[in-house]
Amino acid sequence: MSASLSAAILSLPPDRRQSPTAAATQRGVRRLFAELGQVSLPEFSLANGRRADVIALSACGKLTIVEIKSSVADFRADKKWPDYRDYCDRFYFAIPHTLPCELIPEEAGLIVADAFGGAILRQPEDHPLSGARRKAVTLRFAHSAAGLLHALADPGAVRDGAL
Repeated sequence: MSASLSAAILSLPPDRRQSPTAAATQRGVRRLFAELGQVSLPEFSLANGRRADVIALSACGKLTIVEIKSSVADFRADKKWPDYRDYCDRFYFAIPHTLPCELIPEEAGLIVADAFGGAILRQPEDHPLSGARRKAVTLRFAHSAAGLLHALADPGAVRDGAL
């Protein structure tokens, strides 16, 4: 099998719910976390019904959630971001370089990213999860990651977004 055919088989379709700016920012955020030695998942469903734009898991088990904002209007319309704090040790906003950094609340971390990578401009406050919550989110992370891996390995098995 040729390398290009293997690459075509092993790629998920793009998430069309995002703007091109948000998709590029998400890619850069995920590249940044990979450089930091962390694994990440996009569009991660939390137990409270919210969906994190990116969740990252470090080798020591720390969980980070990143909320992507692609415009000032997007940020101002979003009042749900505090709901993510109960599911991570660290919380960041990620924005493209075209947004003003002053927009982002001081208690949140700040990442500026584009399709090629990202940079952490401000570290967030740490708020360690309880052991039970960490276990629950980590298990959900593992299940979601295994589902994505299965979808890559056997795309015909995925029907209506479920295996």
